[in-house]
Amino acid sequence: MNPKLPHSKTLVDTRALQHELAAYRAPSLSRGLFELMITVIPFGLLWFLTWASVSAGYWIGLLLVVPTAGFLVRLFMIQHDCGHGAFFPSRRVNDWVGRIIGVLTLTPYDFWRYTHALHHKHSGNLERAHAGSIDTLSVRGYQALSRAQRLRYRLYRHPLVLFGLGPIYLFMFYNRVPVGFMRAGWMPWVSTMGTNAAIVILVAAMTSLVGAGTFLIVHLPIAILAGTIGVWLFYIQHQFEHTRWAHDDEWAFHETALYGSSYYDLPAPLRWITANIGLHHVHHLVSRIPFYRLPEVLEDYPWLREISRITPRQSLRYARLALWDEERQRLVPFVRVAPGFEPVTGSDVVSVRRRTDERGVNQAS
Repeated sequence: MNPKLPHSKTLVDTRALQHELAAYRAPSLSRGLFELMITVIPFGLLWFLTWASVSAGYWIGLLLVVPTAGFLVRLFMIQHDCGHGAFFPSRRVNDWVGRIIGVLTLTPYDFWRYTHALHHKHSGNLERAHAGSIDTLSVRGYQALSRAQRLRYRLYRHPLVLFGLGPIYLFMFYNRVPVGFMRAGWMPWVSTMGTNAAIVILVAAMTSLVGAGTFLIVHLPIAILAGTIGVWLFYIQHQFEHTRWAHDDEWAFHETALYGSSYYDLPAPLRWITANIGLHHVHHLVSRIPFYRLPEVLEDYPWLREISRITPRQSLRYARLALWDEERQRLVPFVRVAPGFEPVTGSDVVSVRRRTDERGVNQAS
C-alpha cells in the first residue's frame, strides 16, 4: 500500500485494506503477559496507596483516584482485546483472563462479548437497533416519533444522562442481570450470575481487610470515574460530526467500519493508558489486531492518521450531537432541528417502527 495514498473515501479500497491489515493480527504471548503485568500491578499498588492515603486525609486519597481509575480503564481494554481473541494467541487463555478481569471491571465477560459483537456487526446502521451501542436516530426518524418518544430520546441523549447516570446504570445494574435476553440461552445468565458471585466474594474479602465503609469510600469513586471515562471513549469513537451512518439498503460494513469510527488523537500518556483504543477506525476494520500492534499500522500507513481524526478539544463539542442529518451527512445537535413536527414520508415512519421492532427482538434474543 502506498503510504501517500489519498485518504478520499472514493479512493480507498476498504476491503483490500482490511486484507492487508490482517497481517498485523498475530498476538504475542510474551507481549500480552508484559502488558497485563504493567497494568495489574500498578492498579493494585495504586488502589492500596489510595486506601492508605485516606487515613491521612480523604482529599489526598481522592487525588490518587484518577490514576487508579485510569489503570482500571486499561484493564477493561485488555478485557476488550481478549473478547476479540486478540490479546493472547490462545482463545482459552483470552477467555479466562477476560473473565477474571471482568470481576474487577464489573463487566460479565461472555455477556459483554456477545453484545459487543452485535455492535461491531451493525455499527452505523440506522435500522439495526441492538444492545451494545448508543442509540442514534436520523433527523427524519426523530421527527416521525410522538412527542413523548421525542422527549424520551432527548433525555437519553442528554450529556448528564449519557455520561453521568449512564455509567452508573450500565455497570451497577445493566451488567448485573441480563434483562431482555431470555431467548439468548443460558450464556448471559451464567456469565452475569457467575461474575456477580465472584464480585461478592471479592468485595467480602476486601471489606474484611479494610472495612466496608473504607472500601466504598475508596473503590466507588474509582469505579464511577473509570465507568464515565469508558462510556465517553465509547461515545466519541462513533459519535462525531463527520462519522458515517446509513439505512440498511445503503449500509456497507467495510466503509462504515473505517469512516464511521474515529481516530481519537490523544496525547501519548492518554493513548497508553487507554491502550490505543483511540485508533478505533483501524480496530473496527480489523478487530483482531492487538492494541499493542495498532501503532505499527499507523507507522506503515501514515495516511490513516488523517481519516476521521479528532482531537480532545474537538471532541468536547461533540457531546451535544444527537441526530444523523441525512441531507448533510453529519451528526447534528437538537438545536439544528426545527421545532415541531415536520412532514415525513411513509418510509420514514416504517423505518422507525422497524427499528423499534428489531430492538425488541434483539433484546429478547
